[in-house]
Amino acid sequence: MTSELTREHAAAGEKTFEPSVQGLRAIAALTVLFVHLYDMPMIAGFLPSVPAWFDFIIGTGGRGVELFFIISGYLIPASLVRHRLISKFFYERCMRILPVFVVFHLILFAAGPVVGYKFFKGIDVLTYVELFFANLFFLQDILHLPAGQQNAWTLTYEWAFYFWFAATFYFAAIRRNWIVAGLFVLVGLAAIVSFPITAYFLVGVVIRHFQTRITVRGWSGLAAGILCLFLMYVCLEYINPFLGLLPGFLVFAMALAPASGIVPLLDGPKLQYVGKISYSLYLAHPFALFPLQMMGAKLAAKGFNLWLVWISFVILGLIVSFAFSALTYELIEVRLRRLLDESFRRRDRDVGSRKTYASHDA
Repeated sequence: MTSELTREHAAAGEKTFEPSVQGLRAIAALTVLFVHLYDMPMIAGFLPSVPAWFDFIIGTGGRGVELFFIISGYLIPASLVRHRLISKFFYERCMRILPVFVVFHLILFAAGPVVGYKFFKGIDVLTYVELFFANLFFLQDILHLPAGQQNAWTLTYEWAFYFWFAATFYFAAIRRNWIVAGLFVLVGLAAIVSFPITAYFLVGVVIRHFQTRITVRGWSGLAAGILCLFLMYVCLEYINPFLGLLPGFLVFAMALAPASGIVPLLDGPKLQYVGKISYSLYLAHPFALFPLQMMGAKLAAKGFNLWLVWISFVILGLIVSFAFSALTYELIEVRLRRLLDESFRRRDRDVGSRKTYASHDA
């Protein structure tokens, strides 16, 4: 049974890139960006009075996070099987997540005290050190400390899922120790009860395992996909996270069916590009928006029209966020990651060569 499970996941993992998933990444990142274009002016005091229906709709945007969780739940099992070794799996995860995160972390803790960013105002050295390492190792939520990077709190959940799934897979599919694997399953269920949004990882896992596809063609499929996504967001934000699981499952299953009406939207070149840079966009845009937020607050304090200030913030914020994110993607996700990968692989080859020479000498 274990070998069959592994073969099923391996077969599913052969197709490593699915454009519709890239499109969903774009939607997840964009909705988070849009809500910050609304929340940051509200916090800074230059958001004009808007209709209640607009506030209701835009308030759901932050739930793009859970869409990212579904995507991870769908992709991680195939990634783990594809890499064969757990060590290779975690190496790939580190190379995917850490370069952008660590660069921004170092910039934040170097410049934060200088510009008075968030919690850096007036903190002492010990608090600074505590926050530095807690945020570096994704422990800020566990230790009930403030998060440095506005969106990085979700990475705590991501890493927890990686470790949990890798451990469960190891004991179930490799060691065939069903008792320990069962214990990890119970830990996962306990995590879902304590942190309901973690259930969205499970949605992706289930869809991956059963290879679920739901085809709804044409305009009906497009409308159904958008409606399910909106219902998922609304349930998460205003009702109950567990109620959003079904519409989340449906929209993801529809997106994976090539003939579904929502697929052409997701496969479009614009969303594909945004999906490609989505991780950089997700982490970078709060930094891009922060100077504009400060400027907007100052203009509002001087009596400028709030609608003019906010609209200017949104337009400039979109331009700066995409430009900064594209630059981050190219310089860090592509170039720095390539340099790091080549360096680590070269070091491994050198270590292997020294071991070979040593064995020959012996």
